[in-house]
Amino acid sequence: MLETRRLLLRPWQETDAQSLYEYAKDPDIGLPAGWPPHSSVENSRELIRKVLSAPETYAVCLKDGRAIGSIGLKLQDHTDMTDREDECELGYWIGKPFWGQGLIPEAAQELLRYAFEELGMRAVWCGYYEGNEKSRRVQEKLGFVYRYTTHNLDIPLLGERRTGHTSLLTKERWEQLRQER
Repeated sequence: MLETRRLLLRPWQETDAQSLYEYAKDPDIGLPAGWPPHSSVENSRELIRKVLSAPETYAVCLKDGRAIGSIGLKLQDHTDMTDREDECELGYWIGKPFWGQGLIPEAAQELLRYAFEELGMRAVWCGYYEGNEKSRRVQEKLGFVYRYTTHNLDIPLLGERRTGHTSLLTKERWEQLRQER
């Protein structure tokens, strides 16, 4: 478990299914990230078992333990952004009632610290689809630097193609930004 000033980052539990469904059923959450809205509490429970139980995937929780979003690091076998063992991909989302409060940047800063200091990563990749300005802005706040754009990316869960933008944060840049804060 990881902790920030306002949040707990902990592994997902099946008992989080109701809270997950409450936020993930909103099309404004999943569709910009490339996945369909959750259809039921049982659908959310199944996704906890099959997707959100992946290593280094965390429920973003308020201090009362209620899950309000998700954040994680996709390691070398689970990302197409890198095949290096010392690089990974950051992914995140948060329920709409919590937008604009700086909670995902706060959670991501702690997860980046963990990635660089405890997992030994030398770089973390992050991406967003065209039009997802909230995700782009989070990456900017964290210090990620734009690297490239890919057109016609296949989004299998939605059966469509999109344009994706990819950014990178190196350990050196992260350390420099941390000293400036």
